[in-house]
Amino acid sequence: MPEATIHSHVAAQNARKALFTAGPASLLEENLLGLRPCFGRGDQDYSQVDEAVLTALKTMTGHAQIARLQGSASLALEIASLNFLYGKVLVVDSGYYAQRLVSFAQMAQRNAGQVSSVTVCDWQEITTANGNYDWVVACYTETSAGLLLPIGDLRTLADRVGAQLMLDATASIGLEADHGLAEVIAYSSCKGLFGLTGASFIAFNQLPKNEIDSFYLSLATHLDRRMTGPYHAIASLYEVLPKHADLREAVFINKARMLKKIASYATHPMPYQPALCTWVDAKVTSQDARAVLYQPRGISHGSVVCHLGEAHLGSQARGDILDLLELQP
Repeated sequence: MPEATIHSHVAAQNARKALFTAGPASLLEENLLGLRPCFGRGDQDYSQVDEAVLTALKTMTGHAQIARLQGSASLALEIASLNFLYGKVLVVDSGYYAQRLVSFAQMAQRNAGQVSSVTVCDWQEITTANGNYDWVVACYTETSAGLLLPIGDLRTLADRVGAQLMLDATASIGLEADHGLAEVIAYSSCKGLFGLTGASFIAFNQLPKNEIDSFYLSLATHLDRRMTGPYHAIASLYEVLPKHADLREAVFINKARMLKKIASYATHPMPYQPALCTWVDAKVTSQDARAVLYQPRGISHGSVVCHLGEAHLGSQARGDILDLLELQP
């Protein structure tokens, strides 16, 4: 049967690698079962798949509208910055990916003309930063430093300075709570959603007012579906999302076991620990050739270990993959 062939193929592929990287996750049978011939116009089967996936994603985050794009979360964040940001923008610096948000806001200031100023504050100043702003922009989970910024603190900051909140949700989507506290979020189809790479999404409640002089970078182009969409990436999510609650348990199981394994090497207190990854105050190595270690861009010492390598096991995961790791203080 085809299902048995898919099962053996997925098992064999996952046996070849032990991923400790930030995404995509290990290969799921559901990723392949969702694939099909498809087209964006006149294909009723695909239209049903697309509608089901986008509705599930909106329900997951509590946003009224969503745009899907063919490309990475970086593309979605750049488009979101151009289309939504205006006035005074405050960016919370939590590491490499947050610093990229600074560059997007500055690019919007240069090119779209609606942003008047871009100010940067360190993440450790969230509770004391003040002033008046139109937007606060932040990275919910900063994989480069294994850091979670509590969403309640970000929302409180935005309210205190009179701003709307835009989030890079790439590493938090599907794993952390309360994305609906932000007016705009952007993320990709892989990482905590467990889909194949290739799709990204911008979720929001109110349409942006900025007019963008670009076919590709205008949000309206993607909302109107004027180009080839991420059909197969969305199809890969079609079978995944109904099982997402079980699949994400593998991440939580691995995270909990990792915290026990490295109790004396932990860097962040529990309120700042993301589900996706852990920053370890030690060098993480492996003697196993199958191990693919994460090389973060944003820390000066230690290692970051990500917890997507047993996603295919779902709630049956036990964190055994972590036995392949060695710590060198």
